[in-house]
Amino acid sequence: MIDYSDMQQNQILCVDMKSFYASCSAVMMGLDPLDCYLAVVGNSDRSGSVVLAASPRMKKEFGIKTGSRMFEIPKDPRITIVDPQMSTYLRISTEISRVFNRYAPKEAIHTYSVDESFIKVDGTSKLFGGAWTVAEKIRSDIEREFQLPCAIGIGPNMLMSKLCLDLEAKKHGIAQWTYEDVEKKLWKVSPLREMWGIGRRVEKTLNSMGIFTVGQLARYDLEKLEKKFGIMGNQLYHHAWGIDFSEIGAPILEGQISFGKSQILLRDYKEENEIKHVILEICEEVARRARTHKKAGRTISFGLGYSQDEFGGGFHRSRTIDRPTNVTMELYRVCLELFSENYAGKTVRSISISLGNLIQDSQFQLDLFDKDGWRKHEIGYTMDRIRSRFGSASLLRAVSYTPAGTARHRAKLVGGHKG
Repeated sequence: MIDYSDMQQNQILCVDMKSFYASCSAVMMGLDPLDCYLAVVGNSDRSGSVVLAASPRMKKEFGIKTGSRMFEIPKDPRITIVDPQMSTYLRISTEISRVFNRYAPKEAIHTYSVDESFIKVDGTSKLFGGAWTVAEKIRSDIEREFQLPCAIGIGPNMLMSKLCLDLEAKKHGIAQWTYEDVEKKLWKVSPLREMWGIGRRVEKTLNSMGIFTVGQLARYDLEKLEKKFGIMGNQLYHHAWGIDFSEIGAPILEGQISFGKSQILLRDYKEENEIKHVILEICEEVARRARTHKKAGRTISFGLGYSQDEFGGGFHRSRTIDRPTNVTMELYRVCLELFSENYAGKTVRSISISLGNLIQDSQFQLDLFDKDGWRKHEIGYTMDRIRSRFGSASLLRAVSYTPAGTARHRAKLVGGHKG
């Protein structure tokens, strides 16, 4: 058994804006977010466009949710399909954060995503009441000022508040969990992918070990989990007991293990040359993200997803190199090797690349066989400074001006979608 007396005993709210993009668009159109049938799609001119958000009734009655395709939406006159307005969504998200700031200092607010935040409300009882009262006030303020619905989970740590949100508060509006609720509310969760932090791949592995509920995971031998999953096994075990040592206010990049980018392509790519053009563009973006945080990495991961027209599938492979890098062309060289070794000649619809095994990019190791290594290293930072000052499209590689290139189109987007 776990002794909870030494664990965090905070009052943390996890606030989730229900179907945020869809709700914002509904309010802008004078519709009730909870009563209308509305879907926000990446581009309403393309039938294969991805659904970015759907109103609650769209999800419940038509089964349309984030990740569905526009052609799956029924031809029903009650349904409204709209393009995203990312700039407006981001502005509303910022204004909602100001509501949180009424009840907690900025250092006690952690913005997890554009529609989800954690708020530590310890010590607010004399000012506003306990955690439940603060949650009611925040929910009421957001509904009155923005006409937007939200759900709030309350827990003694970030994990518990998130689990409370996902597993109970989204159904009831506000809910609160303590460590005493772990055994009766968390341990019965099945399938395992309903537990935050467990994806289908990990779920499949756990199932093969005879673990089908969170309770079974909590009672499993810790040493065996660590042997199978490494440090992640330790995390899985403690999460099953509701234990989380994360602190609100810690830098988001603390413990960052990789920088990556995945992209669903605008169309099917069949020519190897065109696929390589997009790979180079993505390598450029991944390298730039690493350089922005003064990081370099040794492990490069590369994945391709094939078109549904060819029954999907794909591959994901990694390679570790001798010297850490954040140089675009070095990432590109390794990705081309993995592409050549694993590509099955099928039509490609998605590409993902990441750089892991990170170190601080504070030193540069000279290579006798690469006399231009330092120049390559520095030119990346120079290009980043130009783009930072004049815009991401101010300096592009030649491949971005070919029919296969996507960088020019994406430079016009906000958060990957129409502004």
